[in-house]
Amino acid sequence: ALAFDFMNGFHDSANSIATIVSTRVLRPHWAVFWAAFFNFVAFVIFPMKVAATIGKGIVDPTLVDQYVIFGALMGAILWNIITWYYGIPSSSSHALVGGMAGAAIAKGGVDTLIGTGFTKTALAIILSPTLGFLLGLLLMVAVSWIFFRTSQRRVDKWFRRLQFISAAFYSLNHGANDAQKT
Repeated sequence: ALAFDFMNGFHDSANSIATIVSTRVLRPHWAVFWAAFFNFVAFVIFPMKVAATIGKGIVDPTLVDQYVIFGALMGAILWNIITWYYGIPSSSSHALVGGMAGAAIAKGGVDTLIGTGFTKTALAIILSPTLGFLLGLLLMVAVSWIFFRTSQRRVDKWFRRLQFISAAFYSLNHGANDAQKT
């Protein structure tokens, strides 16, 4: 479980601090501290919904034992290593769900899957990148139009400040969702 959590951290950490470091708003060690702080405090702000869904909503909980959990973690770790090595964007959460489903099916067959929870998660695998792309595109166009006649210096000044908020929210969201699942 610790190996998977570590893997999840290095799999996702670059996303959390990439912009704030590449634009030189923060040095890397301060950016990591910034992200770690907001990842850690997320449990105070948000309920454990992701952990509950993975723990009870994907497979029949009566089937889950140490072997199913071990199989789920090993499957997720292996998938994360493969996607990391080949540079394939992937979700550690969905890798864990796939590992859990695979281990449960191997132990008890397809009937061990909880249809609504598994379907909801599978749908999110398809819909979340599509919605993220569309919302990102709309936001980019809106920001371009809003700041069309603003000087580059003024935009740079404001966007550098706003990167702190953006990185904080990204890390807070990661802590509320990804970091609690293990």
